[in-house]
Amino acid sequence: MDTGFKRDKFNDECGVFGVYGHPEAANIAYLGLYALQHRGQESAGIVASDGHRLGFHKGMGRVGDVFNGDVLGSLPGDSAIGHVRYSTAGESHIRNAQPFVVEYSRGSIAVAHNGNLVNAAFLRDKFEAHGSLFQSSMDTEIIIHLIASCYENSITDRITYALREIKGAYSLLFLTEEMMIAARDPHGFRPLSLGRHKGGAYVVASETCAFDLIEAEFVRDIAPGEMLVIGRGKGPASYFPFGRGAVAPKPCVFEFIYFARPDSTVFGANVYDVRTRLGERLAREHPVKADIVIPVPDSGVPAAIGFARASGIPFEMGIVRNHYVGRTFIEPKDSIRHFGVKIKLNAIRDVIRGKRVVVVDDSIVRGTTSRKIIRMIRDAGAAEVHMRISSPPTVSACHYGIDTPRVTELIAAKKSNEEIRAFITSDTLGYLSVAGLYGAVVAAGGSFCDACFTRSYPVDALNEEMVPQLALFK
Repeated sequence: MDTGFKRDKFNDECGVFGVYGHPEAANIAYLGLYALQHRGQESAGIVASDGHRLGFHKGMGRVGDVFNGDVLGSLPGDSAIGHVRYSTAGESHIRNAQPFVVEYSRGSIAVAHNGNLVNAAFLRDKFEAHGSLFQSSMDTEIIIHLIASCYENSITDRITYALREIKGAYSLLFLTEEMMIAARDPHGFRPLSLGRHKGGAYVVASETCAFDLIEAEFVRDIAPGEMLVIGRGKGPASYFPFGRGAVAPKPCVFEFIYFARPDSTVFGANVYDVRTRLGERLAREHPVKADIVIPVPDSGVPAAIGFARASGIPFEMGIVRNHYVGRTFIEPKDSIRHFGVKIKLNAIRDVIRGKRVVVVDDSIVRGTTSRKIIRMIRDAGAAEVHMRISSPPTVSACHYGIDTPRVTELIAAKKSNEEIRAFITSDTLGYLSVAGLYGAVVAAGGSFCDACFTRSYPVDALNEEMVPQLALFK
């Protein structure tokens, strides 16, 4: 039985990592995926090239479950790309694990994708009408079909053709026998960065925390709309298939709120710093008289630190998280109340008893988990419980690579703040405003995709009626 805990959070669908020019490329990719494990725990895969052929291994589960020394030893070569996946509405099946690897008339190619193609249904129908067969239910496979159907000779021209046909969010890594290619959609929805290993190899990753693990130096973000080609004996060559600055960048602001690791730098700003500023602004917008500030671990910790700093209310770890719980657990027949939350979180009674408590979390999706957490805190003896959320109310679904419930399941889409407060049973409830959110991320500059808060979609190819259909391809 599923705990229901993770399901009341948004989940990023995947992370990608690539290395070029390292004699132990598969081992480096393995470490890089370990650092990106938070971006997906459903499946993992690595493809390596020795200059003549592509070898690969994929499996269901986490990185440490899928790979061991023997498996990595069977993947020789000095270049590799890897992928970790979080499943959404699509099937949880090995055939949907990435990277995808195919052989076609021009050789072999592998692709790893973070994002979501909003015109996936249209393109798939188009290919199937002409007799194409698909091996998976993932939208990423459409990119392979586009590459194979192009009449251009060079792989860079074929990828350029594919990029011009797809629409939506993508941070992509391609690997052939001789080169690695990274590409990011024109809006730059999902993060992707370039690094340099101390041995001279180039590395590409969804987040910079992967560079820290392998002792690589961050070079720069791959720009929105950029295609970066790394080949034999050549440094990275940069191309802009859509023209430089073709559209306004709209990186996903939720990377700062929840998805990215606090030790990463994404979109030009450190995630931990942004999250503490979110908490500081939240404290100014929704002050309250209280004795302690506690976070919902782990993602709520930096914002709670910021809230405590700005409010002058002491910070305490009033809730402890069990990090060793898998995706499922067996519930006893004589069920313990709130078992689904308490298997993951437990309140520290001696910290909470008799206190007026401010609880800081990053978001409320359905509200069911927040309700159970507040009940747990009251059962631990809290005198008052004040809920503070370091993001605005989530009123709309994401179509750009994030696993979100349908709009009808989002509590803020159908209830007022007061109705939400009554449902989760807190004494007060305060969300960060959209203006406060932008004030905290100002260090990153520019504007962001905030459609989950504002319903303002940068790519408007979708409507709510299309979501169930398109979900078949992720």
